[in-house]
Amino acid sequence: MNRFAPYVFLRDFASRWDVLAFIVVIGLIAFLGETSRGLFAPLSQLEITPLSLSPSHLPEYAARTTFRMLAGLVLSLAFTLTYATWAAKSERAGKLLVPILDILQSVPILGFISITVVFFMSLAPARVLGAEFAAIFAIFTSQAWNMAFSFYQSLRTVPLELIEASESFRLSPWMRFWQLEVPFAMPALIWNMMMSMSGGWFFVVASESISVGHTTVSLPGVGSYIALAIQQKNLSAIGWAIATMLIVILLYDQLLFRPLVAWVDRFRVEQEPGVRVPDSWALTMMRRSRLIQGATVAFHAAVLWTSRAVKRSDEPPAAAAATPKRSLDLLWVSLVVAAVVLGLWHIVWVLIKNTPLREALEVCGLAALTMLRVFILIALASCVWVPIGVWVGMRPRAAQIVQPIAQFMAAFPANLLFPIAVYGIVSWKLNPDIFLSPLMILGTQWYILFNVIAGASAIPAEMRYVAANFRVAGWLWWRKVALPAILPFYVTGAITASGGSWNAAIVAELATWGQTEVKARGLGSYIAEATTAGDFHRIILGIGTMSLFVVVINRLFWRPLYYYAERKYRLT
Repeated sequence: MNRFAPYVFLRDFASRWDVLAFIVVIGLIAFLGETSRGLFAPLSQLEITPLSLSPSHLPEYAARTTFRMLAGLVLSLAFTLTYATWAAKSERAGKLLVPILDILQSVPILGFISITVVFFMSLAPARVLGAEFAAIFAIFTSQAWNMAFSFYQSLRTVPLELIEASESFRLSPWMRFWQLEVPFAMPALIWNMMMSMSGGWFFVVASESISVGHTTVSLPGVGSYIALAIQQKNLSAIGWAIATMLIVILLYDQLLFRPLVAWVDRFRVEQEPGVRVPDSWALTMMRRSRLIQGATVAFHAAVLWTSRAVKRSDEPPAAAAATPKRSLDLLWVSLVVAAVVLGLWHIVWVLIKNTPLREALEVCGLAALTMLRVFILIALASCVWVPIGVWVGMRPRAAQIVQPIAQFMAAFPANLLFPIAVYGIVSWKLNPDIFLSPLMILGTQWYILFNVIAGASAIPAEMRYVAANFRVAGWLWWRKVALPAILPFYVTGAITASGGSWNAAIVAELATWGQTEVKARGLGSYIAEATTAGDFHRIILGIGTMSLFVVVINRLFWRPLYYYAERKYRLT
């Protein structure tokens, strides 16, 4: 008789996967509790315990930064599921919401901080919590827009046969959203969530080390640690910061993104037999743990209950899709036009009253220089990353290897390269207008790669088999199979990369290392200098000019290209 037989019930009660899940959950709770410590402390506490460049403080700083970025990611996901869905579902609302998204994407993170820091600090006066709100919102603004664009693009390109199937099963709009549209959009959304997390790292210095005019706040975190290391010209501290970022990104990859990538693989439109599917030990733990299974069952029950609560209308499809009444359209357009006119009038009046014509023309010239840099860099990045992204996206095993590497490279803040950039430009007397430009595309080129990988992984297996049977290869394969299939995804990535490059210009066009400063002529350095000086008139002028340029470029070039790709190359 087995002497351990009396304890068999323990195995039925909790397996080794339950123990592992329990350890992970308790670790997360402890992590949240530790990082939330001191949120309600007085703001003066930050001055009493100043930042230290000692590596022993980096685990605490990394935990605080990770918490802020997770909070920003959760807010970005909630924003995506509501805002992008509204824009995609309502043609009338989409005409306003999509341009607003273009404008929000074009507003630099320093612009959001300059305008909102006073508001968030007033929510918790003289408390650290107000500064934390400001930092989390700044990280949110670096994460939300590309996720919203990705989800919007997916909702607009759901295959028609799937929509017809949902109509045949008489799914309510709520059920169709959770049972069809969200699963269809998940693969591309997960890749963009990875990119959003990396984008948060790219702007982590600006979000944690806030300096607007006479307001200076340095929250404990990796970003403020990097800012202090740059100020003190401490190369060893920058090395420790890079190592810490690498460890945190690997933890993110193993505990969050790799399980999500493996989980959403089942939502791909086409499942090719014989292909090795992505796997993850964390996902295996979640599937085999009774604790997490219970939480999953509860979530599914909640979704099913809400699906039944939201009844499907018995109205015929033709009547449900009938054109809204003309009076409602006129009322909506009138309200939108009135709001836009009032807002523009207020901004233009303030700018005209305080801006000489010479300064306005100078700012437009600086914007034209930045625009030229963005166009050239996006073209070069596309030539490099589109072929690589297609190759990786069609090979799931390669995607698992490339995923953490691309996350780390995308998260690498441009500030960490300031020592090399400043030293090289000063030592060899190089032209800053040229040699600072690559810093603009450092973090944003990965939007193109991630979206192309998502598009290539969604190419139906039948399409590849047909091309192989007809011996379609070389440039003909690219022109007839690959490029049409990935074009909607590429345009989504290019739009976000373009807007992100404008945003990154503020960091890239003004590089500092200690007391040494190297500046490239452009709109980014203009806004950076105005923000440091606290000149709100110049900040508004610079942000308004940047937003105007980005919106006009999107309206005249990127949006027509996007609608062309959506209309002609949609999977049906």
